[in-house]
Amino acid sequence: MSKTGEILDFQLLKRVLKFSEPYKSRMWLTAIFAILLAFLAPLRPLLINYALDEYVLFPNLEMLFQLTLLMIVILIIEAIVQFYYIYYAAWIGQHVIQDLRGKIYKHIISLKLSFFDKTPIGTVVTRTISDIETIAAIFSEGLFIIAELLKIVAVLAVMFYTDVKLTIVSLGSIPLLLIATTWFKRSIKSAFQQVRTQVSVMNAFIQEHIVGMNIVQIFAREKAEYQKFKKINKAHQDAHIRSILYYSIFFPVVEILSASSIGLIIWWGGSAILSGQDVTFGELVAFILYIHMLFRPIRQLADRFNILQMGIVGSERVFKILDTNQKIQDNGDKVLENAKGGISFKDVFFAYNKEQWVLKGINFEIEAGKTLALVGETGAGKTSVTNVLNRFYDIQKGSVKIDGKSIQEIKLSSLREQIAFVQQEVFLFSDSIFNNITLYDEHISIDVVESAAKQIGIHDFIKSLPGGYSYSVGERGVTLSTGQRQLIAFLRVYVRNPKILILDEATSSIDTETEQLLQNALEKLAINRTLIIIAHRLSTIANADKILLFKDGKILEQGSHIDLMQQEGIYEKMYSTQQFSKN
Repeated sequence: MSKTGEILDFQLLKRVLKFSEPYKSRMWLTAIFAILLAFLAPLRPLLINYALDEYVLFPNLEMLFQLTLLMIVILIIEAIVQFYYIYYAAWIGQHVIQDLRGKIYKHIISLKLSFFDKTPIGTVVTRTISDIETIAAIFSEGLFIIAELLKIVAVLAVMFYTDVKLTIVSLGSIPLLLIATTWFKRSIKSAFQQVRTQVSVMNAFIQEHIVGMNIVQIFAREKAEYQKFKKINKAHQDAHIRSILYYSIFFPVVEILSASSIGLIIWWGGSAILSGQDVTFGELVAFILYIHMLFRPIRQLADRFNILQMGIVGSERVFKILDTNQKIQDNGDKVLENAKGGISFKDVFFAYNKEQWVLKGINFEIEAGKTLALVGETGAGKTSVTNVLNRFYDIQKGSVKIDGKSIQEIKLSSLREQIAFVQQEVFLFSDSIFNNITLYDEHISIDVVESAAKQIGIHDFIKSLPGGYSYSVGERGVTLSTGQRQLIAFLRVYVRNPKILILDEATSSIDTETEQLLQNALEKLAINRTLIIIAHRLSTIANADKILLFKDGKILEQGSHIDLMQQEGIYEKMYSTQQFSKN
């Protein structure tokens, strides 16, 4: 149930319905069809009643034939109205979830990286795809509920008009039906919440373990991982079985109550006919049909209400993502025009989690066009420096400036246009090389890409692949080697002409031939750019203009390679140890 204790969370429903505002005309049309269906439904039993009493008990074949034709016409009209009603209800639902999915995806790509640090990928996928799909039911099934309610009201009105006593008798089991329906609706919502939770857990588990399948197989953990999956799968099954249990109890109860009402009608109406009271044979038959028309919608109401509940549960989870305000505030109004790339950090404190400082009072400057190297143990704070420079995360204290402008005052798009990042583990999308380089930027043509590839010396490598620039690299670039993926990443950076280039040891763990290509590409990339290198192999940064040695979030040593070697401190020991181990 909702936090307010309501069976149906009307606040959430109201919020979902706001997404239908662009389709008001279709909504009104669907509502008109629903009203028409409600009034058409009781016409057939009413006509059957009239036909039996007037043209069967008192034979009149001609009038009976005409009345039958009228019923057929009404049936055809009802079928046409129902077709358009179902179509438009589903049409609205699909358009709403299309808009909503676009909104949530736009929101997700604007969130801080800290959100993705804490949220499993499978959970986000579930929210964006399957949870949103359930929202379509709010319109299709929700509007059906309105139609069924209108039909019940119309049928009851005709029943009371026809015979009050028969109507009261036929409704004798309705109180029990309402009690059973209320219990069912309350119980099934809790079950559906569990189902959606277990779907999310399963998606997250499968997503993570498929991505990490190499680790599972390297360490021969297939059996252990399968046992974990069996537990998750069992919880998923139990959640579904719980919902099935409620259905299997409720539907037989509805059938028993429906049969009881028909039995009461036959007994009461038959007794009245035999005793000569004011009940006709046609009314008795019509009331049996009315009972079916009442109980079937009530049963369908419960079923559709539960589908609607799933939509509400899904919307609650979707809106939880939309209400996540973990965004980098883009309040800057300055643009980095004719950027040079000078960088300064002054008394910078930063923590991923409150007060657990990763950077502690960092101070340094690097002039535009110079090379800065960051060295230190894993977890010392090197990557955090680049993360806050890109504003993937915001600092808590101090200031970070580019060309004398605080990065908080610069428009986020302008800031990131001037900074490019080549990571040690390059990510490529399952797409062509050309699209992985341009990322669908219409301003970057194939001629620009080929020209850039020739300038940094990797055009021949790309052309050697089947299809050249149209070659599909597979998921995460699986069809390319590590070095080849890094070459693509270098080209992706080069075509954008950033003023600040960050390299996370982008030339490690590759063969000599590819490394030579990367080094040549790097020399081209470094011209007239500020270069920041996160170094693991100290031999690669000996020519850097400035080297910062990090330890526990602080800068312990800084200077050129020669200066640091002369200090005979931590850097000199690290460098000597690496050289010794290499030899």
